[in-house]
Amino acid sequence: MKLSVIDQSPVSAGFTPADALRNTIELARLADRLGYERYWIAEHHAITALASPAPEILMTRVAAETSTIRVGSGGVMLPHYSPLKVAEIFRMLHALYPGRIDLGVGRAPGGTPLDTFALQRYRGQQLSVDDFPQQLVELLAFLNRDFPDKHPFGRLTVSPDMPGCPEVWLLGSSLWSASAAAQLGLRYAFAHFIDSNPTRSALEHYFARFIPSKELSAPQAIVAPGVICADTEAEAERLLTSARLFRRRIRQGDVRPIPTVEEAIVELGPSSGPPPNELGDWPRYFAGTPDKVRDQLIDMASVLHVEELMVVTIVHDHHARMRSYQLLAEAFNLNARTT
Repeated sequence: MKLSVIDQSPVSAGFTPADALRNTIELARLADRLGYERYWIAEHHAITALASPAPEILMTRVAAETSTIRVGSGGVMLPHYSPLKVAEIFRMLHALYPGRIDLGVGRAPGGTPLDTFALQRYRGQQLSVDDFPQQLVELLAFLNRDFPDKHPFGRLTVSPDMPGCPEVWLLGSSLWSASAAAQLGLRYAFAHFIDSNPTRSALEHYFARFIPSKELSAPQAIVAPGVICADTEAEAERLLTSARLFRRRIRQGDVRPIPTVEEAIVELGPSSGPPPNELGDWPRYFAGTPDKVRDQLIDMASVLHVEELMVVTIVHDHHARMRSYQLLAEAFNLNARTT
């Protein structure tokens, strides 16, 4: 089983976004040493609790601070951007760190409706249709130098022009993304930590309907659950309260930094279990001792037929977050790397 990291660069209450970005760099170094496969950085806009609106910038620093781990976007929210510009950015990263760059592409806005409007490519006019599928096809053509004959963009050279290409992954948390990844023959990363309800159906749909492509001959999928490991069950559940309150606040449009455990316990009250709308086969967050969490994750991966899990951990205490990733790596017997 491969393990990877998805980092939203959480800003803890009482700390600054600069602290959160430094924490990302420190965690990336640790993940590289522990033997994690990938380190992906999320894109969020105008959310006080999450510090990275530009994953491609943070990726450059993370790749420079690590030696072996693959570094990627989790993901670039393509509707905001020109496919050519995204292709140029990631070809630049590929030139700097060949064989280590992943381009995770998403469709979600990564912020509020106002943020989305401010980021729009066509400010002041509403697109008559969702052009994300066309954008995605165009991005792949730029990356792979694969425009149809006589297409005007086929004459363009995307710099830096060098062999190879970043790995492209389609991100999602719905059947739509599973279907798109299958039809285009793309790698697929499912954000279980965002919505656990459609996880099984989305993965089954992707594997059943996958069409081989120039990009990929056989389906390849990652599932991304939330995880908190601690030395005791009680401590893991205690740490989880911050993530639960953060999630509840986000649903209510409250984007404040990650609350302390003490604040979360007071605000959530005595009943701080998972929300009632979690109807999927597995919870969004797995919390407990390392052995318990490992067994639960292996069970989920086995049912879904995936060989890689990408873990997100949101807690207030950065040291507890580092400790959680370390305990999980030890439970899975990851091969530590020497630097």
